[in-house]
This record gives sequence, structure tokens and C-alpha cells, in this order.
Amino acid sequence: MTHAARRAHRLGLLLLLVTTAGWALNWPGMKILLRDWPPMSSRGVAGVAASLILAALAWRAGETLHVPREAWPRLLFASFTNVFAWMGFGTLCMVWLSVSEGTLLIYTMTLWATLLAWPILGARPGPRQIGALVLGFAGIGVLLGGQGFALGPDKLIGVGFALAAAVLFALGTVLNRKALPIPPLASAAWQVGLGCLPMLIFGFLVEAPRWGALSASGWAVLVYMTLVPMGLCYVTWFATLRLLPPATASTGTLLVPLIGVISASLVLGEPLGWREGAAMVLVLGGVTLALRKA
Repeated sequence: MTHAARRAHRLGLLLLLVTTAGWALNWPGMKILLRDWPPMSSRGVAGVAASLILAALAWRAGETLHVPREAWPRLLFASFTNVFAWMGFGTLCMVWLSVSEGTLLIYTMTLWATLLAWPILGARPGPRQIGALVLGFAGIGVLLGGQGFALGPDKLIGVGFALAAAVLFALGTVLNRKALPIPPLASAAWQVGLGCLPMLIFGFLVEAPRWGALSASGWAVLVYMTLVPMGLCYVTWFATLRLLPPATASTGTLLVPLIGVISASLVLGEPLGWREGAAMVLVLGGVTLALRKA
């Protein structure tokens, strides 16, 4: 590896760390914001504002915001699976679940993609993928089996939203394998905007949030969510993909639930015992195995 290649690799790793840390800290931040504001309004406001920032950055970078007519159906589908379902349902589940429960369930999306690829693409799982599924779903069993699976109605609602976010994101991954004919930042701006606009409309029509209800910490999280995980992190993520192999970048995102769970324990005082630790090892071990090439 040349000196320039080593420098690019180190820069890629640094950008990956910035990306994963920014996304990870959003999870405990969301729990703080939900004390003041309802979920869809919180995500909708931050997402629509972030989409405008991303569009400005795309324009500044010389990317076109034009969407070819034939790309609109795929763009709308990607906006639904990648943003509305992933971000919206992922935020809703935090109303009923802890950060450890929500993030670990949501980050099983790679396992669900492995399962969905079988009937949809005919990609039958091999021994490595089967091992990944066994590890991942064993982790879910440990996570949810702490009280003998005696989950109350509220907890079941949260689990349902978390799994819906994971499964729908996985479905989008399987069906949207071909890249959209739109530059990266412009694509992110469109997807975030189209996915979050319905949340914003629903939030202000149904949830009716009050700006005065936002505390100082709520405002801080709302600004952070807009600028960092939904703004800066998209820029650093696309830069990471230019500097690191996709497999390295994808595996690196497993730091998101790890950092998120640890930070939630430190900031929110959420439990972090043997059950959460074992579930994390199993789920993330399964996802890592699924991400590796056979």
C-alpha cells in the first residue's frame, strides 16, 4: 500500500468513526427529545430541515437535483423504506423500548435481508448465512426473554415498530439493489425530504406539538439531530464509501448500536447488564457474519 493509499485509508477510518458516533448518539438523544415532543413531529421537523441543508450542500458541490422521470417510482420506494419506515418507525419504537432494545432489534436488518433475498432473489442462505441467522435471532431471544417473554402490550407495540423498521429497510435493500441515477448528496436530500415530510404533516395535524414545550435539552437534541446525524453524517458517510471498501464501511456501522447502548447507559442510566451484553454480542456477531463474503 502506497503512502497516499495509507493516508486515504486512515482518513476513511476517521470519517467512519465520525459517522457512526454521530448516528449512535442520536439514539439516546431521541429519548431525551421524546420527553418534550411527540415522535413523528420530532423526526419530521429535523428531517425536513436536514433535507434542505443536504440539498444546499449538493448544489454547492455541483450535484444536480434533477430526478429523471423513470427514477421517481424507485426514489419514492427508497424514501419509504430507507427513511419513513427506518427513521419513523425507529423513532416510534423508542416511546416503548429502551435504547438497547430498540437499536439491537432495528440493526437486525441485515439478517432480514438475508431471509428476504431467498424468496425474492433466489439467494438461498449458505452455512455462513444460516450461522448468522442463528446467532442474530438467539440474541433477540436473549434480549426479549429476560422476563420469560412476558411482554406487556406497550412493549409489544415497541417491538413491532422496531422489527417493522428493520424488515422494511431490509426489503428496500433487497429490491433497490441498483443505485438510483441521482448523485449521492442529492439522493439523500430527496429521500430524507420525501420520507420525513409525511411525518411532519402527520405530526402537526395529529400530534399537535407545542414549541413552548421544548426544554433547553430538547432544543439542543433537535438541533443536533438536524445538523449531525441527518446532515454531517451523510456527508462523512459518502466520503467514507469513497475511501474504504464497502464491506469495511458496512461492518463499521455496527459501532452505532454499540456506542448507542453504552451512551444511553451513561447519559440516561439505562440498564447495561449481562442480558444486554449477551444480546449485543449475539446480534452484532450474527450481523457481522452476514456481512462477510462467503
